[in-house]
Amino acid sequence: MIYQIENMKITKRTYVSDILKEYGDIAGIMEIFGVKRVGGYGLRKVITRLITVRTAAFVHRVPVDSFIAMLEKAVQTH
Repeated sequence: MIYQIENMKITKRTYVSDILKEYGDIAGIMEIFGVKRVGGYGLRKVITRLITVRTAAFVHRVPVDSFIAMLEKAVQTH
């Protein structure tokens, strides 16, 4: 499943760092959906260079399609 968010498509293969580059720190908004923060913003910037949306969904124990939908809502709210 692919979601179009403004000019960016978020898929399970999208690196989380690309989302942060486009939209900034959305951790506070993601917490509303039950996804807890991982460290501070600086640490998240380093970690997210290495992980995809699929990996982040797995770490947070959320189905990938649901996680993508949460990201879509978070960046729209941002």
